Amino acid sequence: MMTSAALAGYLIVSGLLLTIGMVGFLVRRNLIVMFLCTELMFQAAAIAFVAIGRYLFDYSGQVMVIFILTVAAAEAALALALVVLLHRQHDTLDADAFGELSE
Repeated sequence: MMTSAALAGYLIVSGLLLTIGMVGFLVRRNLIVMFLCTELMFQAAAIAFVAIGRYLFDYSGQVMVIFILTVAAAEAALALALVVLLHRQHDTLDADAFGELSE
């Protein structure tokens, strides 16, 4: 049985990971780091869903995590393909360099 103090601990860790991911996404301009920060935010949401599901004795949190992992895997595959394509075309991974992709 999970206590509310343990739930609060998990939610604090989840909130910290979400904050780190959001700050990293907004501050860093490297595309790979931005995608890694997005993955960090997905994992923060997954921790929160599992913790709340365990606290409520409900499996819906784990089901949501499966969907989150599916979306994260699809995003990682598309992001990697996009990063490789943009690096081959422009020889940089700076997000500011891709402000206008109207070629």
